[in-house]
Amino acid sequence: MSTLAFSTDQPLTRPGIQLVQLNDELWRIVRPDGEVLGYIERFRVREGLRYRSKRLIVRQRRFVAIGEFWSREEALDCFG
Repeated sequence: MSTLAFSTDQPLTRPGIQLVQLNDELWRIVRPDGEVLGYIERFRVREGLRYRSKRLIVRQRRFVAIGEFWSREEALDCFG
């Protein structure tokens, strides 16, 4: 089980997934072998903070937005 930490937030855990923080607003989601699954972006809207999950489609060399969420846990669950 891996421990995932967002800056200034409580650590998250998910089996078989690691987060690599790229900056205060962007995390890369990878498997322990280094395979990139996608990204989570944090952004601000009038109502508060939102989290956008994007899945990497390797064969097409592009990202597909999975969804926008009010919690980082929901955004991360898309990759489980």
